[in-house]
Amino acid sequence: MPVAPQNQALYNVVSSPVPTKIEGVIQRMQQIDDCVSVTDGLKWFNGLYLSVTREIDLRPLDGWKDSTWLMNLDVVFAAFYFRALAGFLSGDSTVPRSWIAMLEARHRGGVDRIQFALAGMNAHINHDLALALLRVAEQTGVAPEVGSPQHIDYQAVNLMLNSLMPSTLQVLATDTLGMLAQDTGKIGRLLAFWDICHARDLAWDFAGHLRMLPSAVRPAALGVQDELTGALGRAILAFC
Repeated sequence: MPVAPQNQALYNVVSSPVPTKIEGVIQRMQQIDDCVSVTDGLKWFNGLYLSVTREIDLRPLDGWKDSTWLMNLDVVFAAFYFRALAGFLSGDSTVPRSWIAMLEARHRGGVDRIQFALAGMNAHINHDLALALLRVAEQTGVAPEVGSPQHIDYQAVNLMLNSLMPSTLQVLATDTLGMLAQDTGKIGRLLAFWDICHARDLAWDFAGHLRMLPSAVRPAALGVQDELTGALGRAILAFC
């Protein structure tokens, strides 16, 4: 299916060669932000993702146990987002249902910015993160265990995200003049409903589960996870 004219600039950005460094990922997210308007729900997920990725990038490399592994994971992880968005814009039938739940609602009225942000995080973490962990393990030949330097870094990111999420969502709900644009009281209720650290922990466990499954069985497990993630995304978008 041809890309709609209003999406062509965005498609050009996300369909170009995938960045190989965290700096390129940040630049790609900024380009996405430049392509979408404030009425596009994608802007608010992308904005949240951009903010937390910048925070991780700002931490000194010697502050991590294995910065090479972590930065590689971040790049591989982000590529799943870029590919899902490019596929959705071009009508690719293989786009995960978890992503479609959020992307098909991009221009829906009555949905708060923070709901779009968390619906996107839900799709990306619950569907993509386990796959990114497996991809990095395949690239490096190392499947990190609980307690490994890589897992310690992974948990450190959890702590960063847990502290950043409320304030970052507050910023998303505020317009450029510092006036509240939307109901910030919903932030706490949404974060209680969908916990990012819990989602990341489940993704780590799911990656281990997938690693143990025969290759012929993996698609079925991923299909169930995709359907559940899509249903949860729709629930976030409908949250009152």
